[in-house]
Amino acid sequence: MSFTAEHLSDIKTRDELIARARKENIPIEKALRKIKYEIELRKLQAEFVSFQKWVSENKMRVAILFEGRDAAGKGGCIKRFKEHLNPRTSRVVALTKPTEVERGQWYFRRYLKMLPNPGEIVFFDRSWYNRAVVEPVMGFCTKEQYDKFMMQVPEFEHLLYEDNLKIIKFWFSISKQEQQKRFDARLRNPLKKWKFSSVDQKGQELWSDYTHYKEQMFSKTHTNFCPWTIVKANDKNEARLESIRHVLSQFDYAGKGDAGISLFPDPNIVMRYHRSTLQIDI
Repeated sequence: MSFTAEHLSDIKTRDELIARARKENIPIEKALRKIKYEIELRKLQAEFVSFQKWVSENKMRVAILFEGRDAAGKGGCIKRFKEHLNPRTSRVVALTKPTEVERGQWYFRRYLKMLPNPGEIVFFDRSWYNRAVVEPVMGFCTKEQYDKFMMQVPEFEHLLYEDNLKIIKFWFSISKQEQQKRFDARLRNPLKKWKFSSVDQKGQELWSDYTHYKEQMFSKTHTNFCPWTIVKANDKNEARLESIRHVLSQFDYAGKGDAGISLFPDPNIVMRYHRSTLQIDI
């Protein structure tokens, strides 16, 4: 059942609309959740604009890394983070496969030049952690290259930490069933088919291998100075809101809280990695 012209003829406020829907048994819960999400997102984005201004004025350097399985929602979340930011002091880094020259260089070199400058926020849509999970699973690196990376990355990040570069590392966690559902949706959508590749489908076939390598990554690269934050991402909207909240909660910036919305992330959605944490993409 849906609204008719007669139902809406004397409606003037949102509360009256909700009351009429309840009276007529018209289901509007999905619409209400969408409205609530959009209101919260707008307030959090306004808060993030204030945060960006503070970062710029204080010459801070902030790098936010988005990792996770294919179709976990990393790109969509970055889009919501960056939607209303000043492009002069924020950018997205999404590197393609390394060139022949880059393959002969120190692995971290091509990422070093992408790190934030003073006053800048950089969002990494995948990062140097490609070598921790995707590359060994897909056979894109040797065991020696993998082992060297896992030994060097904590030291690399500690050097950045000592140089006052703030790094936030997100892992977007989705279930195997949700990943397949999103793959199927991409294939049905002509505007999103480009997102799907043969590597994506192998992600389903090699699910257990991905799980093994991501757990190795967490156990060896989760540090006090550069911890991993797990985001339960089966619900895209929740993941977007709570990841923005988490970033904002990490800083004490001028005007914090002026947007009038809670900046405490839901601990059931966003949590610091611990090996006893119940995860949904095991």
